[in-house]
Amino acid sequence: MIWELLDNIPWWGWILILIGLIALRDIFLNKRHTISHNFPVIGHIRYLLEHIGPELRQYLVANNREELPFNRIERSWIYASAKRENNYEGFGTDSDIYAYHHVFINNAMIPFKIAGNHPNRADISFIPCAKVMGLHNKRRKPYRPGSIINVSAMSFGSLSAKAVESLNKGVNIAHAYQNTGEGGLSPYHRYGGDVIFHFGTGYFGVRDQEGNFSLDKLIDLVNENPFVKAIEIKLSQGAKPGKGGVLPGAKITKEIAAIRGVEMGKDVLSPPNHSAFSSVQELLGFIETIAEATGLPVGIKAAIGKIEEWETLADLMVTSGKGPDFITVDGGEGGTGAAPPSFADHVSLPWVYGFSELYKVFQKRKLTDRIVFIGSGRLGFPAKAAMAFAMGADCINVAREAMMSIGCIQAQICHTNRCPSGVATQSKWLQNGINIPLKSERLAQYFKTFRKELIEMTHACGYEHPCQFKMKDVDINVDDHNLSKPMDIAYKYEKDPVSFKGMQSLLNCEYLGGNYNKKG
Repeated sequence: MIWELLDNIPWWGWILILIGLIALRDIFLNKRHTISHNFPVIGHIRYLLEHIGPELRQYLVANNREELPFNRIERSWIYASAKRENNYEGFGTDSDIYAYHHVFINNAMIPFKIAGNHPNRADISFIPCAKVMGLHNKRRKPYRPGSIINVSAMSFGSLSAKAVESLNKGVNIAHAYQNTGEGGLSPYHRYGGDVIFHFGTGYFGVRDQEGNFSLDKLIDLVNENPFVKAIEIKLSQGAKPGKGGVLPGAKITKEIAAIRGVEMGKDVLSPPNHSAFSSVQELLGFIETIAEATGLPVGIKAAIGKIEEWETLADLMVTSGKGPDFITVDGGEGGTGAAPPSFADHVSLPWVYGFSELYKVFQKRKLTDRIVFIGSGRLGFPAKAAMAFAMGADCINVAREAMMSIGCIQAQICHTNRCPSGVATQSKWLQNGINIPLKSERLAQYFKTFRKELIEMTHACGYEHPCQFKMKDVDINVDDHNLSKPMDIAYKYEKDPVSFKGMQSLLNCEYLGGNYNKKG
């Protein structure tokens, strides 16, 4: 009898029964959500819209210029550049050129002319770093990055294996380097690209059983992997300076646990403080110990806030003649690492403010020629890079821009292990969508297109290399009354000249990285 009644219920009847059951559940069993309790069934629509809200805004609501952290125009330029598609725009700019902090590059009446056997005749994207890491401090293995744009610190674990491998193969094609991030040196960093080994407070990959730094392990790592060209010590990062990193237990595989030297299934928490040193004086000694033991250039990475300790470091460099070979300045707008909004929004200075404050500290003590300055913080666009070089940067590192070149769609769920593009997840299924040969070519093409447009912009300003940009070559909007100021006026300093003898001298440099065929 019951079965006959059930058989006679039409399809829409089952839908009504299901809705009724959901309503009963919402009213009598739901103790957590007020909206669905007070408005049974239809209250769930609110949670659905909240869940898909970012996607709706990204694709249907926001205009081309208003999204953050990267708007649609910026993302489209990266995608088109990586795919070697037309990245031009027609009918003039739709950017508000009167907006606060809009950047203007001052072109010359007569551009720089490429003549003779100039390296840019053969390769318009040839732009090595104008400075050499470790040359002043007489390191045994100095290093000149073969590209002024490189891959910033992103760990295997945070990124997928296929993403890391794509990036490494891509930087090899583009003559650039890849920073490992603090997750250790993985098998996926071993595909020919230059590598900067980076470690933070967790010392992953170079830690002993108690979690302390092991110099012996670092020496072994460097000796066994000659593609490691420099060492970077992370003091802090833009996403959450002063707060240790977190890798959720859900993203930790056996392979990641073995590389990092951590347990399976548990969240990996990096402490906010280093155990290997506790003062600026000890940091300086730590740098020299590593440089002496490995022979490699050693640098530090930090987001900038208080400046007093940087002044102490600079004073010690003057008196000792020692110090970091490079400094990577991360802007507070940095963001591949997940962070509480209170940190991401408010702790540490944006890149332009932080870098200008830091640079003046070393400039005042005549130390800028000893340091390779690396900028990191949404600088992966030619105009922003020109601004950074005018301020004193010698290289830039890109993270999210590099991720987008290999398929990232800015879903902003990197910390959930559900990245739909397979870039920031350990899910094998989601990673299967990454075609490594194709994605590595796209990373390389993005770098080449970036360098091509930057060198063309440089030539338009009358210079041969971006290192020759001066602060007065770039104006920024500061308010409505005095619409723009040269950067030397706005930031109250002028960068020191970089020793540069022409692109040919860089091509012939014996320290040149990036696997170029070296001469001399």
